[in-house]
Amino acid sequence: MDYKQIFAIIIPIFVDSAFIVLMAIMNTAMISSSGVAAVSAVSMVDSINMFIINLFVAVATGGTVIVAQYKGSGNDAMVSKAASQSVSTVALLSILLCVVMIVFHGSVIEMLFGSAEADVLHNAKIFLIGSCISYPFLAIYQAVTGALRGVAETKACLMLSVIMNLSYFLLNLVLVKGFDLGVVGLSISLIAARVLGMVVSIIYLLRYNQTLRFKLKHLLQTNWSLLRKIMYIGVPFALEQMFFNGGKLLTQTFIVQLGTLAITVNAIANSLSMLFQIGGMALGAAIVTVVGQSIGRKNMDDARKFISSFLGLSNVFFVVITIILLAIFPLLVHLYAPPEEIVPDIFALIVLISVSQPLLWSISFILPSALRAAGDSKFTSISSLLTMWLLRIILGYVLGITLGFGLMGVWVAMVAEWGVRGAVFYWRYKGDKWYKHKLI
Repeated sequence: MDYKQIFAIIIPIFVDSAFIVLMAIMNTAMISSSGVAAVSAVSMVDSINMFIINLFVAVATGGTVIVAQYKGSGNDAMVSKAASQSVSTVALLSILLCVVMIVFHGSVIEMLFGSAEADVLHNAKIFLIGSCISYPFLAIYQAVTGALRGVAETKACLMLSVIMNLSYFLLNLVLVKGFDLGVVGLSISLIAARVLGMVVSIIYLLRYNQTLRFKLKHLLQTNWSLLRKIMYIGVPFALEQMFFNGGKLLTQTFIVQLGTLAITVNAIANSLSMLFQIGGMALGAAIVTVVGQSIGRKNMDDARKFISSFLGLSNVFFVVITIILLAIFPLLVHLYAPPEEIVPDIFALIVLISVSQPLLWSISFILPSALRAAGDSKFTSISSLLTMWLLRIILGYVLGITLGFGLMGVWVAMVAEWGVRGAVFYWRYKGDKWYKHKLI
């Protein structure tokens, strides 16, 4: 694999990541027009959504790794079977999660955010039900695009993403801004867009894709050998995501104690921080394909070379985009129409990550994706869980609540966790145990 092929993989994913982030920011800005209660509710539910969605995304990632390794080894028949097994497994998991969350949505909201104001809780329950209904549609879409990334068809992933996310944005424009339906409008838009995304992705696989040779009848067949391989990657990653995002949920409960304005500050700062991470997120997704195929070819020199290149390129992305975004911060923050008194707090959090992300984010997030693509899923998951709970949760509570530093204390703990976790992964990468796993 040469660098021309690498950039052919990276560029569509980068455009896709940029598009998704920009749409998310515009959607958050639109719901801001419905008031701080709506923004706070959406922010709280999104923390739950991240917890749930990342469970089936983790299993889909297991499918991506297995598809990529079979593609690298030249076994096209197993590529097709692995893709089908990934889609059917993720679909079943998402339906189960959808049913459980709808049944217990009220209890979940009350348990996590019961101290929030009444109108915030009301909006949160509406948005959570809407989100739950959309889970199976999003899960199938994620499994399909995960398989496509495994065979380096990132242009197709970009096309599918544009269709789903642009429809979500346009529906929000009509329902949230046009008809002023607030959280109800946001929920309807979310469901409709994800249904469309699923339908289009399945049509693409069946009628236009020639690489995966996908057939609907394969979805009903269980290949236990493949399922075990997918789960070998997916289950540790799913457990990691469950506890990792559970930790973030717990952090959100700290922030709820600080009041509705603090929730709003956190929501807007989180939304803006996604802009900084566009390049890094694209490289983190692309490296799974590149390293997975290199491992499938048993070419460890290529794997190491590309990992180093991706880390260096990510740091360059962070420096460039940080300079640009800090310069236009006043324009960006006013998209959300926040109360003037919270703008300095938002800026302080953005400055913190502007300094820390170029130094710490890449080794903390891109490097574990590379290790996982080589089959080193247990180590990455255990390391992430330990640093998350020992630093981001415990230290976040001590700094933010006990010592009274508020949101800044919670975010400082997050940055400290990036640094420690990144150091652990870099130490692992310098050794040779990470690529000794045999998956195929």
